[in-house]
Amino acid sequence: MIKTLAKSIREYKLPSILTVLAMVGEVIIEVLIPFITANLVNSIKANAPIESVIKTGLILVGMALISLCFGCCGALLCAKASSGFAKNLRRDMFERIQSFSFSNIDKFSASSLVTRLTTDITHVQMSYMMIIRTAIRSPMMFTFSIIMAYTMGGALATSFVVVIPVLLFGLLLVSRKAMPAFRRVFKKYDRLNESIEENVRGMRVVKGFSREEYEKKKFGIAADGITEDFTKAERIVALNTPIMQFCMYFNTVVILFLGSYLVISSGATTVDVGQISAMLTYGVQILMSLMMLSMIYVMITMSLESMKRICEVLNEEPNLKNPENAATTVRDGSIKFESVSFKYTEKAKKFALENIDLEIKSGMMVGIIGGTGSSKSTLVQLIPRLYDVTEGSVTVGGVDVREYDIKTLRDSVAMVLQKNQLFSGTIKENLRWGNENATDEEIIDACKLAQADEFINSFPDKYDTYIEQGGTNVSGGQKQRLCIARALLKKPKILILDDSTSAVDTKTDSFIRKGFKEFIPDTTKIIIAQRVASVQDADLIIIMDNGKITDMGNHTQLLKSSEIYREIYQQQTHGGDSNENA
Repeated sequence: MIKTLAKSIREYKLPSILTVLAMVGEVIIEVLIPFITANLVNSIKANAPIESVIKTGLILVGMALISLCFGCCGALLCAKASSGFAKNLRRDMFERIQSFSFSNIDKFSASSLVTRLTTDITHVQMSYMMIIRTAIRSPMMFTFSIIMAYTMGGALATSFVVVIPVLLFGLLLVSRKAMPAFRRVFKKYDRLNESIEENVRGMRVVKGFSREEYEKKKFGIAADGITEDFTKAERIVALNTPIMQFCMYFNTVVILFLGSYLVISSGATTVDVGQISAMLTYGVQILMSLMMLSMIYVMITMSLESMKRICEVLNEEPNLKNPENAATTVRDGSIKFESVSFKYTEKAKKFALENIDLEIKSGMMVGIIGGTGSSKSTLVQLIPRLYDVTEGSVTVGGVDVREYDIKTLRDSVAMVLQKNQLFSGTIKENLRWGNENATDEEIIDACKLAQADEFINSFPDKYDTYIEQGGTNVSGGQKQRLCIARALLKKPKILILDDSTSAVDTKTDSFIRKGFKEFIPDTTKIIIAQRVASVQDADLIIIMDNGKITDMGNHTQLLKSSEIYREIYQQQTHGGDSNENA
């Protein structure tokens, strides 16, 4: 786990090392200051010349300034190193996620990935900051202060033999009690983010069904769960302060009492006033170091869960990889399924697709019809290798899709989904996702073909109209047509429309299909639809049911041979007649 995370330090190794060196310098100076201060006190008591006192005082001022410089430099370098490490870690995670196949992403929920990219990385950043700064400073301060205390205080230093074990035991007990609550919080963060994401994405549905109060209640339960665990943990951690103060005051009282007794009884021959002042300072340094170590222990232990969750993403191997000597050219848009069976996971008991044999020639228009859950979308997702087949093979242009360079294959296949995504930006910027080098003329031509040009020109800013995040300021039909135009700009060899004209009226749908036939005759077109009218002009219509192809043929053939197709056609035709008569 440490090796995995350490790879993200990269260019921030030098600031990390310099932070450690700055902490070493600061500790050495801070440990020496009480020693010199004690000598100064003893010198003043012994009526030393004023010149000697001033000289020692100036040395102390200089040492304090040097310590301050070390501390400031260490803080700045630590901030740079830790924030840079977090930046690299976040980028590495995001790039890793981009390489995942759908089956990889299915292992992590979207809300969990968001939590890992934000909250978990913040915890790891804080831990790294403490490791390279406080975790170096505190043990050194503790060790050097103990050595100096025994060197200067002698018998007085025995008070630490009592105080240190008590403080250590108390701090460790507090930390161990708080850890379970901190660990539970992360899973609850996932549920909280999931609640927020679902609510924001489905805001129209929530308001349409007047479920605001239910969503508030659900969010409140998730938020209360986090609050409860954090409150419990913080309540326990808060005991650190009284334990620390008890030990500090106890140590102060013991040193003052014993020190005063030794000074009076020995006539300042065994212990002097300077040693007592130094012992008090070293006592504070020792106890503060232990306090900081307990905080480090809490933070690192709390972050261990975050580290594991981050490493799960970084160590997840993409299921889909480029083969050696991958094919980099797609000859044409021909497609062939040979004895294809597919299930989403190895543990799945049932195949989503079973015994699929299908051949589509380049340039054909193919329609796919079937009920909900018949695996129509699953079938077409195997073509651009969004998933790999479990059994059999899928070939595009005469080559198995597993032998292609993945980018080459997907650049040759354009998919338009029913719920396609538009991004915040202008219409032009969204369309250029299909081809970043597309000219304005090419964009207009694609939009005309997708029947989008007319409504775009009705906007005041036309193609420079700003699209809100998710395309919330355009209608469903407009969004689908923009997505079709974006796909056409890729100039693909295979165009797949996955129920992507469902929000478009039948007249516009007809114009789109007519444009496909006239302007992109060499592109293989696969249309998944619920309406028979959307596919009845296709060269080949595929009927699917329960993950299997039950029949194939053109419109005329299927009306004769397929009971399912005939039933769908009659229902829709009858429904259309009823509406017209009404």
